[in-house]
Amino acid sequence: MNTRDRPASAFTMRSRPEDFVVIEEPLYPASGEGKHTFTLVEKRGRTTEQVARELARAANVAARDVGYAGRKDRHAVTQQWFSLPDVDPARAMDFVLEGARVLDARRHGNKLRTGHLRANCFEIALRGEAPLDLDAIEQRVAELLRRGMPNRYGDQRFGREGDNAVRARRMLAGESGPRDRRAARFLISALQSEVFNAVLAERIDAHDRVELGDLARVEESGGLFWVDDLERDLARAADFEISATGPIFGRKMRRPSGAVAELEQRVYDRFGLPPLGELSLPRGVRALGTRRPLRVRPRDLEVEPLLSAAARPATGGLRVRCTLPPGAYVTVLLEELVGPVRDASHARGSTDTGETARVSSVESGMRPENETENPSG
Repeated sequence: MNTRDRPASAFTMRSRPEDFVVIEEPLYPASGEGKHTFTLVEKRGRTTEQVARELARAANVAARDVGYAGRKDRHAVTQQWFSLPDVDPARAMDFVLEGARVLDARRHGNKLRTGHLRANCFEIALRGEAPLDLDAIEQRVAELLRRGMPNRYGDQRFGREGDNAVRARRMLAGESGPRDRRAARFLISALQSEVFNAVLAERIDAHDRVELGDLARVEESGGLFWVDDLERDLARAADFEISATGPIFGRKMRRPSGAVAELEQRVYDRFGLPPLGELSLPRGVRALGTRRPLRVRPRDLEVEPLLSAAARPATGGLRVRCTLPPGAYVTVLLEELVGPVRDASHARGSTDTGETARVSSVESGMRPENETENPSG
């Protein structure tokens, strides 16, 4: 069901950090040998960057040498891995961190890089007093597992003020952007995300279908191919073997053909984008481009009332458990499940300062998509 067709929800998330639990599922286990130390940290009320800086100080290493696979929410209880260069694991276990604690430390041969995670596991409490239509919610769970959820970017992608994509468009038009290259890359990434969302919206509620000319992604391998046999590939899409993709624009992005290419070009024109091969980007910023699946399938999706459901309709809110691949937004899943959800952390505000706070974004393994790697990798 399209969220625009649903009434506003009475649910609230992140009423307290314990209501939003995220556990990172690493791409690979630490080997036990090597010059780096993978350190599992549980944090509460802290950003990933804040914890990384504290780890750097505790280990007496440069902050740039601390690696992590993706950002995790501040207003939550999260577990994620960091890598530290040449630090004894026993020493790392004794680090004292504000709002965080080291749970495990193991040696490995390489630094953790952005995207080096398999998935994120969520347990979220949605609080509310309105009666629950559990039968309808269970039907939506079944639909999400069958069709997948639209892989759109959540509002977090566009910054605290929601203006990151607008700032990127001004930067491409010649206005000066942030001096920090990392901040500039995230602005461009926000614009890429906004364009992708617009293309996805143009396809209405057909995120689980393919069209002639689509660049489709093979779910098992991640390979891309052009759809040229619609009857065959519609059946493969229905079986979740393949999914259509949308653009993360860039100079080397592969393009669809036919009507799909025309649709994407209309969106580019609406945003005032130049021909993709002629993109003029700030110094130090690349936008090679990639394709992002229009849908993702949540794993292990379970929903239950927070309070007893012996009598229906139940009240008190919902507990949602699920696992999502990197790049997917759990907030989008919640919207698809119950409609718009109020985020209590917005009312509390943020004490983050500086350019990073304005452009940062939290999702399931958030990464800037200015390269050609698959964003769900």
